[in-house]
Amino acid sequence: MAIAKKTILSESEAIAKLTDFLDDNFYKAVQAIYNSKGRIVITGIGKSAIIAQKMVATFNSTGTPSLFLHASEAIHGDLGMIQNEDVIICISKSGNSPEIKVLVPLLKRFGNTLIGITGNMTSFLAKGSDYTLNTTVDKEACPINLAPTNSTTAQLVMGDALAVCLMETRDFKPENFAVYHPGGALGKKLLLKVSDMIEHSLKPTVSPDASIKKAIFEISEKRLGVTAVVENNKVIGIITDGDIRRMLNERDTFADLTARDIMTKSPKIVQSSTMAIDALNILEDFSITQLIVVDNDEYKGVLHLHDILKEGII
Repeated sequence: MAIAKKTILSESEAIAKLTDFLDDNFYKAVQAIYNSKGRIVITGIGKSAIIAQKMVATFNSTGTPSLFLHASEAIHGDLGMIQNEDVIICISKSGNSPEIKVLVPLLKRFGNTLIGITGNMTSFLAKGSDYTLNTTVDKEACPINLAPTNSTTAQLVMGDALAVCLMETRDFKPENFAVYHPGGALGKKLLLKVSDMIEHSLKPTVSPDASIKKAIFEISEKRLGVTAVVENNKVIGIITDGDIRRMLNERDTFADLTARDIMTKSPKIVQSSTMAIDALNILEDFSITQLIVVDNDEYKGVLHLHDILKEGII
């Protein structure tokens, strides 16, 4: 436990010091990326290459088109990935590795803006970059001060700082985020609407004067635990299976009753354009399992809690 705590504290201290390194280079790097008509090409070697791949994933998911270029593969044909308008980010702790020394002049030859992320501000990479972001660390968390730990965490955080600044600059909103995350629970929370879940939904319906037997039959046949009570094409109430049970508990006979007599007036209603997550919040707030869907007074169907559960957004 003591070693784990020491490692975490060491990395957190290294990250905290990055705030002292932020300068005009960082501002200009953000502006260069924001104003670029191309993509971000992020390159590195070794552990820095792994950090580069994570940066690519973050940028792509937050509205900045990016791709990964492995430094060693770049000099064996992959430089063809780079287009004229692209901004290049090169990551290297030392900034002096053989691959970086070969790659930097090649990158500059194409005239692209080069942003260096390095822990050595006098390195070949630092001197060759248009803008240099300082990720110097005093030491690694590794007990022998060799395995990249603090240094790669610093690189990662600097990449996140760039991504978040770009999000703010672009006024990136949740709906924008959803566009890049359409799959899984996250995408569904941000994109799924009620209309997507009731497209093929049944529409249990009875008139106000319908017999209780008819209402029970409609609830059972449509298997949604509820039926809408509709008059003049407008929903005026609902009958749930709970209403039926309560009625049976309170009366010995129901031959003289109609749907109007036992329906719940002013049921909870949503529109088909309502977001699924908002519909779920209504269900939870009122401890109910069904919502009537109505558009412009037209009955569209029933949204059941199971429909939302089935989509896996909770």
